[in-house]
Amino acid sequence: MESFTPYLLGAGMAVFLGLDRTAALQIMISRPLVAGPLVGLVLGNVMTGLTIGMLLELLWLCRMPVGASIPHDDTQISVSATTLAIALSGTAGPGVGLTLCALLVALPLGKIGQVVERTVRSRNQRLPEAALHALQQGDLPAVEKLHLRGLGNFALGALTTYLAIILLGRWLIVTGSPYFLDILTRQADWIKLALILVGVATLLQGLNVRRAYVLFFSGFLLTFLLLKVLR
Repeated sequence: MESFTPYLLGAGMAVFLGLDRTAALQIMISRPLVAGPLVGLVLGNVMTGLTIGMLLELLWLCRMPVGASIPHDDTQISVSATTLAIALSGTAGPGVGLTLCALLVALPLGKIGQVVERTVRSRNQRLPEAALHALQQGDLPAVEKLHLRGLGNFALGALTTYLAIILLGRWLIVTGSPYFLDILTRQADWIKLALILVGVATLLQGLNVRRAYVLFFSGFLLTFLLLKVLR
């Protein structure tokens, strides 16, 4: 029977890791390679989180939320995909097929996070002016509240993205798993290889450094060998 606990724990991790993404800390634990295993550790299946995190990291390594750039929310994709894969393992059946299914379903839904984060940043743009006015009035508690409101907006945005991906993703997996879960299980190695190749191609396109091809071909080979070991 499916438990609600993984979704609740996943929500807490989504908010915590979502704040690390841009609003607070920024110690890189929101990167998929770290976020996936962390969520897996909390939910009791580190290997599922590590598999999802490794496959996602290459895809978004050159698309980070720096400055005005707002890419798809790779943090919530990794958190939600890991949560779905672990939470549904009791009903859809555990295995690499379900892990890939959760990942492939969550990937396009990351667009929701981009829209949500853009909305949050737009709302927060009004806060500095209000904080400046409060400073001019000597109202320091008001400045503190405005600062916390900005953090709260990002936390709410992270939770909103997580819930949207979880709700839509769960429906898609439960509805579609009878049709394509077996195919994903049989073709798991090829699908993982394809995701790695796409990630490496994305990295090579986004970087302009000498010997980049040698460097990232080596990285691809290392990742591929790691995936083979984790099978």
